Amino acid sequence: MTAPRPISLLIAALGGEGGGVLTNWIVAAAAEAGFPVQSTSIPGVAQRTGATTYYIEILPIRWTELGGRRPVLALTPGVCDIDIAIASELMEAGRVIANGFVTSDRTLMIASSSRFYAIGEKIAMGDGRYDQEQLTKAIAANAHEHLIFDMEQVAKSAGAMINAVMLGAIAGSGRLPIPTEALEAAISADGKAVDANVRGFRAGLAAAKNGTTARRDDRSAKRARKAERTTADLEAEVAAMMPSPIVVEGIRRLAAYQDVAYAELYVERLKTIRDLDARLGAESKLLTETARHLAVRMSFEDVIRVAQAKIDPQRVARIKRDIGAKPDEPIAIVDFLKPGVEEFAQLLPPALARTLLAFAERRGFIGWHRGMEINSASISGFLQFWFLAKLKRRRRGTYRFHEEQLAIENWLALIAEAAEHSPALALEVVECARLIKGYGDTLKRGVHNFQAIEARVIRPALLGRIPSARAVDAIASARTSALVDPEGESLAKCLATIEQQSPLPLAAE
Repeated sequence: MTAPRPISLLIAALGGEGGGVLTNWIVAAAAEAGFPVQSTSIPGVAQRTGATTYYIEILPIRWTELGGRRPVLALTPGVCDIDIAIASELMEAGRVIANGFVTSDRTLMIASSSRFYAIGEKIAMGDGRYDQEQLTKAIAANAHEHLIFDMEQVAKSAGAMINAVMLGAIAGSGRLPIPTEALEAAISADGKAVDANVRGFRAGLAAAKNGTTARRDDRSAKRARKAERTTADLEAEVAAMMPSPIVVEGIRRLAAYQDVAYAELYVERLKTIRDLDARLGAESKLLTETARHLAVRMSFEDVIRVAQAKIDPQRVARIKRDIGAKPDEPIAIVDFLKPGVEEFAQLLPPALARTLLAFAERRGFIGWHRGMEINSASISGFLQFWFLAKLKRRRRGTYRFHEEQLAIENWLALIAEAAEHSPALALEVVECARLIKGYGDTLKRGVHNFQAIEARVIRPALLGRIPSARAVDAIASARTSALVDPEGESLAKCLATIEQQSPLPLAAE
């Protein structure tokens, strides 16, 4: 006779999400139901480069039926040997698949559609995010069965931690021999935040059985409706002349960032690109890509934007949820900042800022920073960020706003000039906007890299020193080199190679 096979369960959870508690609930429920069970864990790596994984094996035969025999259960998960894999975040589901644990003949993959970006995604010079659609397709292609829903939103709506939602999803899968009531009873027996965890468990159970996600909370829906009313007229106007969802999203983003008038400027800037697109027969590609990058460039990260993010109520609520703080429990949120002369100059009128920066340059103060620790949850810390955030109304008069608008106009003019040579060349110039992001040193490096590519590849191409077809490849290669190496060494080598291969001298005479 073939020995019964244990049911194997692999859990991937981020730090602070209660993966260990989830494991304890399952083990306690299995033991209470009389099943042999064993669990182990492997700590993840710091700085969000990997989740902590928990491995559980449950023999689906009760101790009373084993006649005194003791099963041997594995301590670590085996490749191609997992029955249920569950991940609290979509990228972690991708890691589980990449490690070979998910198979099309056996594994049920349960994953959250929510994302918490990894360090590698955040520090990329361009858009380093992994394609969410590709991650979802990978789950569907590799798992025997799969269930994907927004566990983070379900947990938020239930006022619970995500581990309770994960337990509910596991129960709803019907893959464990443990009754649903026993899993819920394990939460009660644990005695910690019972009411909230039971709500989360039941919400996850319902989501798993229905295959749907929870609705957004009423306050978020009201804010969305209010934003739609504010920009409704502009959106209706754009729908007739630029039927693109990217443009609509850009309008909403910039209206929230500044105001409707700023969103109108966005539309006005795109009209020239729309006309170019139609005249050149670019099939809306030039308009769509420019709209996407222009919205990001116009909503640049300045001191005001950072201050708004620090006191955003959603941020505070997320931190409380992550650390398991009670609604009425006071917490401290310490933000570490390093403002310098340049950050201060951002907020000044252009003429005054230039005077200050020139003085700082002469005295060697450029690059000087002052380390600060601000508790944004305290009254004084909150008021400091609140004051900076309220400068949003004065943003148009600041030096940073003025400089950004000049850079954006120059970039748009460069796109239009490149389009006269080739739509493909114009698209590559559009994509160079990916180099410019963030603030501080990250922004400086990005701007420097963009200027180097403009001076040594784009401008020579527009002057006819590089054939358009070859310039398209050259710009793409240079941009990729800049994105993969923030320090600029790869870009310098790439630009040198391009200049060596050019049949004509590239330097201006």
